[in-house]
Amino acid sequence: MRTGQSRWDESRSRRGGAAAPARYAASKVPLITAYFWIIKLLSTAMGEATSDYMVRTINPVTAVLFGFAGFAIAMVLQFRAKAYNAWIYWLAVVMVAVFGTMAADVLHIKFHVPYVASTTFYAIVLAVIFILWYRTEGTLSIHSIRTPRRELFYWATVLATFALGTATGDLTAKTLNLGYLTSGIWFSVAFAAVAVAHWKFRLNPILAFWIAYVLTRPVGASFADYIAFPQSVGGLGVGHGQVAVVLTVVIVILVAYLAVTRKDVENPRQAAASARHRGGQPQQPGYPPASRPMPPRAARQDPPRYYPGQYPDEQYPGERYQEERYPGQPHPAAPRPAMPPRAAPRRSGPPPRSGPPRQPREPWPTQERRPSRQSPQPPEPWPDEDEAEQTAWGFFMWDE
Repeated sequence: MRTGQSRWDESRSRRGGAAAPARYAASKVPLITAYFWIIKLLSTAMGEATSDYMVRTINPVTAVLFGFAGFAIAMVLQFRAKAYNAWIYWLAVVMVAVFGTMAADVLHIKFHVPYVASTTFYAIVLAVIFILWYRTEGTLSIHSIRTPRRELFYWATVLATFALGTATGDLTAKTLNLGYLTSGIWFSVAFAAVAVAHWKFRLNPILAFWIAYVLTRPVGASFADYIAFPQSVGGLGVGHGQVAVVLTVVIVILVAYLAVTRKDVENPRQAAASARHRGGQPQQPGYPPASRPMPPRAARQDPPRYYPGQYPDEQYPGERYQEERYPGQPHPAAPRPAMPPRAAPRRSGPPPRSGPPRQPREPWPTQERRPSRQSPQPPEPWPDEDEAEQTAWGFFMWDE
C-alpha cells in the first residue's frame, strides 16, 4: 500500500484557526513504498524471534535490560540525525520491535496479565497517543515528521503499535486457540483488505496507514512463531535463533539496497518546488482540498493631474499652461474669447431720493494678487511680524 509522496504538511493552529503550512524541514522517515512494507513485515518477524530467543536463552531480566539499552541507543541516533538515514531509521525500527515484544511478553509471563487485558491496555495507550498527537499538531500524517516533537509522537506510536500487535497475535494464537499459522493468515487477509479499501474505495490514507501499520506486527510475529516454535505447539521447529539470523541478513541486504539507490529518500528540491507550486497545501487524498490562488489585481490608475476649478484664483477655470502639453489636446491651448460688456440693468421703482450727494467711500488699499500655484514665479517671502500685524488681512493673504 502506498500513501503518496512526501509533501508539505498542513496543520491547524492550536487555537482552532485556519490551516497553515508547517515549516519545511528534512523528512525523518522514508517514503511509503513497497520496500517499506516488506522491511516492516520482516522486522516484526525478526523482533519476535530475537525477543523469544533472548528470553529463553539468558536471564529474562538481563534480556529486557539489553533490549532497552539497544532501544535507547537507536533512539538517540535517530533523534540526532538531521534527515532520514536508512541505516539509522531501520535500526530504530528493529530495536523497537525487539523491545516492544519484550514489553508485551513481560506483562503476561512476569505479572501473569491475560492477553485480553494486555491487548486492551495497549489499545488504550495507542488511542491516547493518537489523541494527544492530533490535538497538539493537528495531523497524524507520516509525511509531517519534520520536527522533534512530531518525531517523538511518531516513535511513541510505533512502540505502542508493536506492543499492541504482539499482544493481539498472542491473543488469537493462544487464548482463542487459532494457532500461529491461522492467526497469520487471518491478519494477512485483514492487511490486504485495508490495502484494497485504500486503493479502490479511497479510504483515508492516514487511517489506512496506521491500521496497516498495527496489523503488520501480528502478521510477522505469527509467521515467525509458526516457523520457530516446535511441532508440539503447532510450529515447524526451526528455532528462534535461526529465524532471527536469516531475517536479519535479509533486512540488512534490503536496507543496503535502499541506502545505495535512495529510492525511499525524499527529494528536497522537488518537495519544495511542489510545495511552492501548491502554495504550501497538500493535494493528496485525505487532505483538505487546496484553494486556488487569487489572480493579481489590476493596477489602479492615478487620478488626473489637473481638473477645472482646482485653483479658485484662476482667471479662467480649466486654463492650462501654455508650455505644458496634455495627451489628446491641442497645444497651445486656444485662448478664451473676451466676453462682451454687459449693459447696465434698467432700474424700476420710485425715483432716487433728492438731497445732497453721497460722499464716495474710501477705496480699500490696493492688494496685490496672490501668486497662483500655476505661476512660474516663486512666491514672495513671508512678511515680518510687525508688517503682518499692521494689516488686518496680512495673516490671510500669505500661505503658511
